[in-house]
Amino acid sequence: MENKKYYISTAIAYASGKPHIGNTYEIVLADAIARFKRLEGYDVYLQTGTDEHGEKIDNKAKDKGVTPQKYVDDASDEIKRIWDLMNTSYDRFVRTTDKRHEEVVQHIFKKMFDQDDIYLGKYEGWYCTPDESFWTDSQVVKNDDGDVVCPDCGRLVEKKSEEAYFFRLSKYQKQLEEYIESHPDFIQPESRKNEMLNNFIKPGLQDLCVSRTAFKWGIPVDFNDKHVVYVWLDALTNYITNIGYDVDGGTEEFKYKWPADLHLIGKDIIRFHTIYWPCFLFSLGIPLPKKVFGHPFLNMGNGKMGKSFGNVVYADDLVDEFGVDAVRYYFLHEIPFASDGVFTRELLIERINSDLVNILGNLVNRTVSMSHKYFDGVVENTNVEEDVDKDLKETVLALNEKIVKKMDELKVGEAIEEVFDVLRRCNKYIDETMPWSLAKDETKQDRLKTVLYNLCEGIRVCAVYLQAFIPETADKIFKQLNTDEKTIESTLKFGNLISGTKLSEPVHLFDRIDKKA
Repeated sequence: MENKKYYISTAIAYASGKPHIGNTYEIVLADAIARFKRLEGYDVYLQTGTDEHGEKIDNKAKDKGVTPQKYVDDASDEIKRIWDLMNTSYDRFVRTTDKRHEEVVQHIFKKMFDQDDIYLGKYEGWYCTPDESFWTDSQVVKNDDGDVVCPDCGRLVEKKSEEAYFFRLSKYQKQLEEYIESHPDFIQPESRKNEMLNNFIKPGLQDLCVSRTAFKWGIPVDFNDKHVVYVWLDALTNYITNIGYDVDGGTEEFKYKWPADLHLIGKDIIRFHTIYWPCFLFSLGIPLPKKVFGHPFLNMGNGKMGKSFGNVVYADDLVDEFGVDAVRYYFLHEIPFASDGVFTRELLIERINSDLVNILGNLVNRTVSMSHKYFDGVVENTNVEEDVDKDLKETVLALNEKIVKKMDELKVGEAIEEVFDVLRRCNKYIDETMPWSLAKDETKQDRLKTVLYNLCEGIRVCAVYLQAFIPETADKIFKQLNTDEKTIESTLKFGNLISGTKLSEPVHLFDRIDKKA
């Protein structure tokens, strides 16, 4: 298959502290999509990183008694450590304090100013520091205590008045509206598209404040150093600055990789990515990303996760206890395409025991162990077929079309379920063929060899697809099967496991967890 490029990005994580499992879910989801695209033969580029400017970080650094740069260096290192711990295969980890990014943002700001898309004015309104977002009188809401709060996060907002540069968002309203309506897949899922159009765009876009003077921790506006660039103009442009864009046209890398095929972001920042970002790109005269997917949240069993609720769970703590692939599996399998998922330790343990131990682990262990017990680990296809084999093979061979469809729709949890449906079918095949019974009959040895070969081949095909979701486990399966047949092409025909292969010794993939303990 000829390589085709596929550029996928996560939102860059705000470098204000250690990421909890809700933040970590996004990079694991992006990694699964990227790994699957690589399996399909795409030339994949996965970009992630950290967003490091803004008033909130300036305040946190002051509270800690360190410089903002020292603060973001430490935070970025910690975020990268967690991304690496989760075995994510990003191609570039970017930072908005990188000098080249800062220079290109200054060039972008100046270009927009020179073409009158940015103008100097005065900002008066409400500002939410935690979200780094501006709101008008009509947009803010009051909480039960009568305090004015952010409509997004519900936290207190401050009344601000300062000189500021504004981007002419209103100029691009019609163009944006027409683009979204003529590109139905641009915003996913559908509910988010309707929300953006009906709640934000059609009521009328107001020009956007794109600079601040109240603090200095940001990229300076190089022709007016009283101002720093507003964090969202700075952060959103990371998707192009880090692949070689500049206002003079950019590098060959930029021309090859852009437009991005998928921006994968949390649903809470979809407004920035589907309103501000497209309008910035219209202003720069470059194409829009092909798709923006606002994924749902991972909530705690007792409600939303957050430090203020005292219920934050961190990925590294879970990995220490349960292992990387068990945590990855839970994130990817349990969170639906369009609605929030739930995390509890009880649900995680239940998934490990029921899916990873009972369905996957036991199947692999039983099959490899029986092959060693009856034939010294040699798997041979003697082609002694029965009707039950046909159904197994059809189920295994149908997997490719099903899983490709689900992954194209970004329904990753449902794609994993397709794999586990095949694993369940393999377990049922053991019950149907009863290898232990065949082993007692000297005349059934060739039939037994065929049964064990079919099981090993079914497992191998499933392991090919599991490489995208639980890659360490897939590697362990391939090592036990002693095979290098790991490509999607090898799953399109039943029988690519070489007859006569000598299996390695069986290894437990997952250990059962005692809930009470």
